[in-house]
Amino acid sequence: MSDDLDARLAAAAAASVPDVRRAAAEILREAWEAGRARAARRLEAGADGVTVARLYAAAADEMLQALWRLAAEVLYPAPNPTEAERLTLLAVGGYGRAVLAPWSDLDLLFLRPWKSTPRSEQVAEFMLYVLWDLGVKVGSAVRSVDESLALAKRDMTVRTALLEARPLAGDAELAESFITRFQAMVRKADPRPFIAAKLEERDVRHRKAGAVRYRVEPNVKDGKGGLRDLNTLFWIARSLAPDSPLGARVLDDLLTARERRTFEESFDFLWRTRAHLHLVAGRAEEKLTFDLQPEVARRMGWRGRGDEPAVERFMRRYFIVARDVGALTRAMSAKLEAREQKKALSLSRLIRGRRRKLGIEGFVRVAGRLSVTGPEVFADDPAKLLILFRTADEHDLDLHPDAFSAVTRSLSLVTPSLRRDPEATRAFLDILAQGQRPYRTLTLMNETGLLGRFLPEWGRIVGQTQFNMYHAYTVDEHTLQAVGIINDLWRGKLKAEHPNASEIVHRIADFEALMLAMLLHDVGKGGDRGQLEDGAIAARRACDRLGLDPRRTEFVVWLVRHHLVLSDYAQKRDVSDPATVRGFAGIVGDPERLRTLLVLTVADIRAVGPGVWNGWKGRLMRDLYLRTEAVFRGEGVSRIDPLEEYPALVARAAESGGAAEVVADREADEGDEVRPATRVAVAARDRPGLFADLAAALAVAGADVVGARVATAADGTAIDVFELQDGAGAPYGEAEPRRLVRLTAALEKAARGEARAAPPSDRPSPRRATFDVRPVALIDLEESPDAAVIEASGADRPGLLADVARVLADHGLSIRSAHIAGFGERAVDSFYVTDGEGRKPQTGPALEQLRTALERVLDRPEPAVPPVSTPVRASQRDVTEIRRRRPHRTVSPAAEAG
Repeated sequence: MSDDLDARLAAAAAASVPDVRRAAAEILREAWEAGRARAARRLEAGADGVTVARLYAAAADEMLQALWRLAAEVLYPAPNPTEAERLTLLAVGGYGRAVLAPWSDLDLLFLRPWKSTPRSEQVAEFMLYVLWDLGVKVGSAVRSVDESLALAKRDMTVRTALLEARPLAGDAELAESFITRFQAMVRKADPRPFIAAKLEERDVRHRKAGAVRYRVEPNVKDGKGGLRDLNTLFWIARSLAPDSPLGARVLDDLLTARERRTFEESFDFLWRTRAHLHLVAGRAEEKLTFDLQPEVARRMGWRGRGDEPAVERFMRRYFIVARDVGALTRAMSAKLEAREQKKALSLSRLIRGRRRKLGIEGFVRVAGRLSVTGPEVFADDPAKLLILFRTADEHDLDLHPDAFSAVTRSLSLVTPSLRRDPEATRAFLDILAQGQRPYRTLTLMNETGLLGRFLPEWGRIVGQTQFNMYHAYTVDEHTLQAVGIINDLWRGKLKAEHPNASEIVHRIADFEALMLAMLLHDVGKGGDRGQLEDGAIAARRACDRLGLDPRRTEFVVWLVRHHLVLSDYAQKRDVSDPATVRGFAGIVGDPERLRTLLVLTVADIRAVGPGVWNGWKGRLMRDLYLRTEAVFRGEGVSRIDPLEEYPALVARAAESGGAAEVVADREADEGDEVRPATRVAVAARDRPGLFADLAAALAVAGADVVGARVATAADGTAIDVFELQDGAGAPYGEAEPRRLVRLTAALEKAARGEARAAPPSDRPSPRRATFDVRPVALIDLEESPDAAVIEASGADRPGLLADVARVLADHGLSIRSAHIAGFGERAVDSFYVTDGEGRKPQTGPALEQLRTALERVLDRPEPAVPPVSTPVRASQRDVTEIRRRRPHRTVSPAAEAG
């Protein structure tokens, strides 16, 4: 094929230079795309990732070599070049390793013996212009041999690129001479500065891409546990043996056979993932975002199993690989330290680096970290697998890579008898409940694989993902962060953000039970019986094996089964309703459970992801906690009536004949450091659809409603009180007060019925459109004695609250309060409603009509069905029937809270 390609390019060379460029670009595009298509077909046929990456590199080689022959032999020939005119083309960086993703950059070095000549400039310039015409991203340099060597001595980035230099075209003798000189220079150099630079570069990259290995939208190339981490090991190996292909000699020396196999398998999996990711995105996309994950999973051959969809199975595998990459990095670091080839230690660290005993046979302190004298330490006493981590926490020591590797190689010692061994279980519970830094220690245990082996219930959630926009981390990482947050609350580190929880945590009688429940709270996710029931069963099994007494076991099991109830009631029920408070108190049962549940819930929500916790959620939970605590003290709980909060506003509206009056308030209530939302109260003559019109005006203004209460005076004056935030979760109008002024005017018009606001455009982002959020409408007649509770759950979008409110108004229902919660792509709006006479709706045939109308508007923004003449009446039997029809795998709104 190269001969035909050369002939076509030579024929095009007869034209003028600009025309040659255009013609060459078209001819090369055809050949290059054909080669890339062959690689893509091999990928789709199931070829391994490295093979495909080499095919993409080969396609680039063929294209570049043909372009070189055109430029250097046809357009700017030098049949007998002078010494200065010699020129060669090298592939460097990842391309030099002969692996490419579909949209990778091409890193090239035009190498000359000495200073630049007109011919070298012409060849390089022509080639680069053609590559740019092709739309290829090129990282290029034109340097002399001496310039390249000098740069490589002082610039570790240049040295890294040249470690993988590969001749592509041109003067072969010049290329070989340069590579030989470069390798000799690297061999003579002290490798420690280079290794230190690569590890520091890795840490900086992790901070930029996300320091947590288990973020659910990982960066395949630059993220923690991604391809670049494996490349770093390659570069370090090449720096120690620059003449060894791919650093194989060093890798074989530094890694065991099993670790070497894991290295190759991880490398292949990540390359396959990256290649599919590029093809699905149609660009050099390195972040495995939600909208791309399902198609990448499908292309890689993953299928759903049971209740676990293909995308979640694929992502679980991804995170297991990321964990393995981290273990490989530690193992290789251990061997490098043993060979004293890391950055030279300071005198203080050299002193600390002496092996010092810690009073436990087989444990030593080395270079400020905890290590072991050998793997036989665990073989002789398997309980020391757990004691090792407790000792590390007690002495505030990181784990030495030698010890890390020794643990991973001793996991077969974790038998059923060890899981019940009193010494091992005591060490584990001490880490969890008495540890100084349980998040760090448990994370180390998780990354060695020990935590999942010792606690099989935990093992089933390692790397587990939830395909939604609400949870930012894998289930295991979320849980470990929640454990760490409780520890921070206990130590007063979060007192400014959580003054109540930071005080209440010290009043909890059984802190160990709280921490164990936190560790186990999500182990039921993905179970056949549902998260809560499966979690409770697994928690009981774990507690029995750990030797807890029956009373404490029941407490842990209760917490796991009910860990969502506080969040559920606070965010989706009317906390001002005494019936809500009494119902919640009946579930909780006593003050100790209430205290423990509050701390667990705060940590659970905070650990979901950045920005999920906010002051509004905190206020709702604090109010419910205080009112429930009052019930346990035997005090009465009264309804909070909006009419009593704003008597002057109601009076002004009544005096003006029902004309709308609006007041906005951003001042904090007593007990709040800042108000978490702006409160807007609207007083106007009551009428059908008033709440829906106000909600529509709020949506148009970009105000997020997080709560609402409604009341109507005897004279027909209604007051609607809204709690509002902006898109960033701050009180609405705080950043731009003029927005609040405009909103007030819009609400006055809407209240008077002068103009119905047009619903906002519903154009979901590609990421949101990825999720199949099925609509769910539930009606509960048991929750409140004087109102029906309607819970409407569906895909979040602007104007959803207004559309749902319109459906309720069209069906003759009045809204007493609304409670709005968001869980990523899903919105859950709860309403307390009465009929047109102010009474609680009763059983009747209109229920199905209402449910259908609600699910229709939840599913897509279309007009509500026409109103029916009969009021809604629903029996408990009808509600049960609705629940039974809920679509398979529809996530319970409550289950999304943590």
